[in-house]
Amino acid sequence: MSIQLNILANYDIKKLLEVVRREVMADVILRNTNIKRILNGHPWIYKTEIDRIEGDYTPGGIVNVLNHKKEFIGKGYINLKSMITVRLLTRDIHEEIDEEFFRKRIKRAWEYRKKVMDNLNSCRVVFAEADFLPALIVDKFGDYLVLQTLSLGIDRYKETIVKLLVEILNPKGIYERNDVNVRELEGLPQQKGYLYGKFDTMQQFEENGIKFWVDIENGQKTGYFLDQKENRRAIQNYVKDAEVLDCFSHTGSFTVHALHYGAKRVETVDISEEAIEMAKKNVELNGYQERCNFVCDNAFDLLRKYDKENRKFDTVILDPPAFTKSKETVKDALRGYKEINLRALKILREGGFLITCSCSQHIKPDMFLDVIKEAANDAKRNVRLVEQRTQSKDHPILLASEETQYLKCLILQVL
Repeated sequence: MSIQLNILANYDIKKLLEVVRREVMADVILRNTNIKRILNGHPWIYKTEIDRIEGDYTPGGIVNVLNHKKEFIGKGYINLKSMITVRLLTRDIHEEIDEEFFRKRIKRAWEYRKKVMDNLNSCRVVFAEADFLPALIVDKFGDYLVLQTLSLGIDRYKETIVKLLVEILNPKGIYERNDVNVRELEGLPQQKGYLYGKFDTMQQFEENGIKFWVDIENGQKTGYFLDQKENRRAIQNYVKDAEVLDCFSHTGSFTVHALHYGAKRVETVDISEEAIEMAKKNVELNGYQERCNFVCDNAFDLLRKYDKENRKFDTVILDPPAFTKSKETVKDALRGYKEINLRALKILREGGFLITCSCSQHIKPDMFLDVIKEAANDAKRNVRLVEQRTQSKDHPILLASEETQYLKCLILQVL
């Protein structure tokens, strides 16, 4: 007994307690129902799939996930306020969720980008579940990073993640864009601000050899939509010497690419005055203002108007915001997609190209293609599919998680 007491006396009590905390975790035991989705690699455990929780835990803390026979499935963080109650981080029973865990995951994500991307000046560094870091988004614009921690579990590691991003990528600054509604579902506040360094949040970066401004503090999402990077490069053969109509242009990313690739003229349309002003700045930054005009209007109304006026274009680009963010409104969204694509097809010259996109996760690729077929039939235009594309490779798709595939981009020709 005295020997044991001497051992404990010489042992760092804080370290001992840390070991105990790591080893003792609550067990989340799943119902005896079909869990094939989880076993096949999907990282989400829904509240309705849980039978019971044995042991104590803290919201956002790490728990074990077991099947109904109490066989180990994985470890993840828990939050009962969310319908996605557990998000799995690892399937290895021996892997600790600590600083070294996050170092390995972030390094692996960055090494992947270095392998698959042509230019790392602008790219998504971490894409949440697809990089096995659920609810973590990191985007890179030049020398600056923008970070989102969209769940309670990952938010608890924010300080560690910032430290590791500085260590691995050596940015000049990191900004937090956690001003998103989804955090409230996790019981988290919306917030934004500096996490590392102080800098001008209006920055320049490069995409496909073209310069752009990004408003890191106030732009949508993380300031700019990097997922269309490869699709914007893919338009070059369809815009050269063309009269182009770019609808839902946002800050002009497709517009500037079309001008860069030799469009005769581009009409840039967005309902937001702020977006149009930023689009103008991006066009001017690259010296293309003489071949571009800007219209602040509702694209739905403008497409109908141009159809009535018999206006014609060689290429029409449609890159609208998500028309639905839930399964309940999919039918309404499909009607919206059909309407804009029907009008666009009507105002295209024979031989012209329609470049049309959907970023609505609940609109599956086959559904989107079917809508375009219906629109072509109603417009009485014969259309052929030239390219069927998805998001850029820095937004990889995890086959076990269909939610990671959300962007659809079709390039079609009117005959």
